[in-house]
Amino acid sequence: MNNNRKDNEKKRATQGVDAVRSEPLKIGASTPYDFTGRNLTAYGGLLPVATMLEKLGFQQLVEETLTIRRVTRVMPVYQFVLAIVLALYIGFARLNHLRFLEREPMLTGILKVMRLPPQSTFWRFLASLHLSVAGQILKIQRLLRQRVWESAHVQLKAVTLDTDTTVHTVFGGQMGGRRSYNPKNRGKKSFQPILTFLAETREYIAGELVQIARHLESVFASLPPEVEILYARADSGFYCAEAVEAYQKAGVQFIIAARKTSRLIDELKAAEWKRSPRTDAEAQCEFVYQPEGWDKAYRFIALRYKKKPPQAGPGDGPEQYQLFDTPQYSYRVFVTNIRDTIGSLVWFYNQRARAENLIKEANNDAGLAAHPSARWAMNCIHFQLAMLAYNLNCWLMLFNREEEAKLDALQHTTLATTRLKFLFLAAKIWRHAGRVGVSYSDHFAEKGVFERLMNRLRTVAAAGNSFAPVIATPLLC
Repeated sequence: MNNNRKDNEKKRATQGVDAVRSEPLKIGASTPYDFTGRNLTAYGGLLPVATMLEKLGFQQLVEETLTIRRVTRVMPVYQFVLAIVLALYIGFARLNHLRFLEREPMLTGILKVMRLPPQSTFWRFLASLHLSVAGQILKIQRLLRQRVWESAHVQLKAVTLDTDTTVHTVFGGQMGGRRSYNPKNRGKKSFQPILTFLAETREYIAGELVQIARHLESVFASLPPEVEILYARADSGFYCAEAVEAYQKAGVQFIIAARKTSRLIDELKAAEWKRSPRTDAEAQCEFVYQPEGWDKAYRFIALRYKKKPPQAGPGDGPEQYQLFDTPQYSYRVFVTNIRDTIGSLVWFYNQRARAENLIKEANNDAGLAAHPSARWAMNCIHFQLAMLAYNLNCWLMLFNREEEAKLDALQHTTLATTRLKFLFLAAKIWRHAGRVGVSYSDHFAEKGVFERLMNRLRTVAAAGNSFAPVIATPLLC
């Protein structure tokens, strides 16, 4: 006996990808191609960046802060600044690379222009700016940081400042280039910019091609008002009276690596050495010492290592800046005003190594080392624009953090990784019924994270003189 309902009922289609496409795509040498696709972009991940800048009032800050008298014809000043920053964020570090983005639909759509002007126009724009614009861009970053911290609910009361220098070899007649410490290209002229990062969030705070004391004053002025306790770490390049006095005046608890001097070696030889169970050294000591030219004596701590026989010949690599040798021992010496054990202080200082990775990221990924001109003012302005592009990544990470994330578990995603995961996204820009939208692939692996970030950024709004938090749980120390 036949059951007509059972025999005649159609089988349900298999749900999933295989039901839509029964066989894989086969692409080979004979695959046809054309150039008829319109409004396709490889930088779909610029949408969150543009959303964040729009919601934080970046255009208003640029127009109110930058004092530029030059009347631009092709684009307003804000669009010039935004185009350079976004190009650096994408990875085009030099001005002549902008020709590759001339008709990029995502970038021109954000700028609301048909096409970008040629490279020479951007060069003339930067060359026309006064040196004071570099400081004004740093002020814009300070105001943006304050708004990001309020919106992302960052409430750090104590922060650590990591200050370090880097070497940029210059080839030609760049203003300000001089022969100094340059381990990779000995004897060549170079710039040695000073940079300070926030260890907790990896943000760039301040940096300039100037003297140490002025740089530190700029750093302290750039910190959000929520910060109450300051710690600072620096290498032996900052072992000087000016840096110590600046830290002391601002109430900063600091630790700085010391440089080798004859008087300091005499103090080390006369000190009382003890075993060092909490460090990798053979012995440790501490003493109070006043270097020549300093206003008062400070606490010095030191580690002593048994000197090993030399493995390589002389001149086979740069000398480590933290160590200096005597005929019997090698030493690591620090000056500090922090009242803690030697083991804890050495561990705290060793965490400063992260700053070297951040500088490497700024040099290689944000275009910091790509000085565009022989003019000093132009290079200083480009310096701050590159670091603004670096900070965009740090701020997006603050908005994209997990709801219950703790400070010690806060991970830093480098700009290079961010580009691969969230920026280089194939997308199609469409227009329908007067509306413009962006369509991404349904195979995007980070779809949930991307949607969470966009939802948070779109809810950013000013609440009086501040910004309301879009994340319920604050990020605390």
